[in-house]
Amino acid sequence: MPTNTAVSQIEVQQLRTRRMPTHNTRRPLYSVKHPIPSSFWLLIVLILAPYAALSQAAAPGSDPQAVSFASKAIATLTGGKHIQDITLTGSATWAPNGDETGTATLKALGIGESRVDLALPGGTRTEIRDASAGYAQGEWVNQDGTSGIAATHNLMTDAVWFFPPLTSLAGNSSIVLTYIGQETFDDHSVQHLRSCVSTSGSQLPAALQQFSTMDFYLDSASLLPYAIVFNQHPDDNQLVNIPIKVVFSNYQTIAGIQVPMHIQRYMNGAQILDATLTSAQFNTGLIMADFAVSGGAQ
Repeated sequence: MPTNTAVSQIEVQQLRTRRMPTHNTRRPLYSVKHPIPSSFWLLIVLILAPYAALSQAAAPGSDPQAVSFASKAIATLTGGKHIQDITLTGSATWAPNGDETGTATLKALGIGESRVDLALPGGTRTEIRDASAGYAQGEWVNQDGTSGIAATHNLMTDAVWFFPPLTSLAGNSSIVLTYIGQETFDDHSVQHLRSCVSTSGSQLPAALQQFSTMDFYLDSASLLPYAIVFNQHPDDNQLVNIPIKVVFSNYQTIAGIQVPMHIQRYMNGAQILDATLTSAQFNTGLIMADFAVSGGAQ
């Protein structure tokens, strides 16, 4: 899990030697000679601040067919129940450091706050996303205690990547949904939807939609999400695309909600996380302090 909030340089180096992408990555938005200035990311963060608030309305420009499929998927997942917070627990194998196996705790509060803790033999691996200040922040902590703050260009995709009901599928006034079509993905028949941040009426350049783009693959028969695909980038280089794929399986009904009890995350085509859940709790009253970002690096 190369921090959905950020991809640490240690992990990038480890995984570059494992396997290169199995599909084409998107082209960089800017040349190396003209990278995006860091001062401009602050403007982007402020523009994206409404994205941290829940909304059921899709942005203008959304494809009605995509909205329909997304709404049906959310209804199937939640049974119409409101989900304010979640706590998922189970076992997990973390590959970048040599297939360490331990326990996993995944928490979310709304769509803007998430926390993943992997208690492994070599220490605890943590990644946090926090939007309580009105803009997105992120932090990762390695097993050895080193930590870092996530780059803004890695904070534009969904914070709760591990639980589909709290993703862009739920509908948000800042998100445009597009229907790509029915296709075969990983030998599964799926309905392919795509989401990205709306730039309509804002100062956000249309080209920067790439940093927020996510592809959702819904099982054609059940409409349960099978996979989510998006790009992450090294913290110090937004021009490099690192493909991420999250696969969901073994859905079980808990408290009337469909929960994927098996979650696998791939980076550059190599599996880096294999989590098997054993419990799911909803609306237990998680607080913002659980998702606080320290604001420094070690």
